[in-house]
Amino acid sequence: MTHATARRAVLDAGGRAPLLPEARTAFLEALDQGWADPRRLHAEGRRARMLLDGAREAIASVVGARTEEVDLAPSHTAALHGAVRAVARGRRRTGTQVVVGAVERAAVLNAADFVGDRVTVGVDRDGRVDADAFTAALGQPGVALAALQHANGEVGTVQPVDAVHAAARAAGVPLLVDVGASLGHAEVGATWDLLAADAGDWGGPGGLGVLVTRSGVRRSPDWPEDEDRWFPGGVSVPAALAAAVALQVAVSTRSTDDDSRRRLVETIRTRVAAEVPDVEVVGHPVERLPHVVTFSCLYVEGEALLTALDSRGFAVGSGSACTSSALEPSHVLAAMGALTHGNIRLALPRGTQEQDVERFLAELPGIVAGVREAWGVGGL
Repeated sequence: MTHATARRAVLDAGGRAPLLPEARTAFLEALDQGWADPRRLHAEGRRARMLLDGAREAIASVVGARTEEVDLAPSHTAALHGAVRAVARGRRRTGTQVVVGAVERAAVLNAADFVGDRVTVGVDRDGRVDADAFTAALGQPGVALAALQHANGEVGTVQPVDAVHAAARAAGVPLLVDVGASLGHAEVGATWDLLAADAGDWGGPGGLGVLVTRSGVRRSPDWPEDEDRWFPGGVSVPAALAAAVALQVAVSTRSTDDDSRRRLVETIRTRVAAEVPDVEVVGHPVERLPHVVTFSCLYVEGEALLTALDSRGFAVGSGSACTSSALEPSHVLAAMGALTHGNIRLALPRGTQEQDVERFLAELPGIVAGVREAWGVGGL
């Protein structure tokens, strides 16, 4: 098979997975049934409201919450921003500190900086937050909110959420848990006070976020009043229904998907480390998401390697936060003390074929060598 005719192998589903067929069907049906404004009182509006409430109910059932605790946001980032801003304002008499892990999403870190004083807790070489240090930070006066991801979407490492939540509860501080990389792929548990998720990551439509807030957590918006209090303007009803259907499908097939993708990821971790010179495979080897694997190659930029892989038919991601306008390394890898350049991240979609992974592993050493040669570092 030549490079020109090689079929595409999509190995980058982090945050935007292929839309599940069941979600597509639900979306198209809802375009006919749920097109109306769900705030209207006519029959069409009431039908749309019924579909929207049904979607919230289905999501609530999966995460172990009540329907009224589920809010739908126009994006995962909006859900995270809204949670941090509203809770910090609602608890402003308590203090202005927001305790976060060093490898949280930029959306969380930026929101914490926006609302007050960010207290950042470090991580180990695997990207796992120091639970004792987090507990100590929670015990200080003036903490309004704590935020800890369930697992890191860049390197796959699962965080000690149970221990941190117990400490947060003892300190009387609500804990926001970001499950944007986990929900639908792994069991996220019930140790949280606020839960933020991303429908695009589990095979639902992109552009829809979820925020679940336990009763008793005080929130106060810092934005203009709107009929939809928490996320003004509302969301697409067809997108909401498709997201709920996709989540139900993802959870029902999770066990099979987990076995298949975890086996493929283990193969990738082992063979990349053995067959590619000067490479570092990062993330916890065991306590990890089943579908995410990241490695960094010395002597090469991640963007150059990503482009070379793309030209050979492989869609992969890069943990590097570098863009043409902001040449900065990944804050996650930097916090871990790992190589921040030459980084490739795979997030395997459901149904990833073993033959695609085998072809990727067969071609990767030559592709890396070719990029290094082009950069004039092939002999190092």
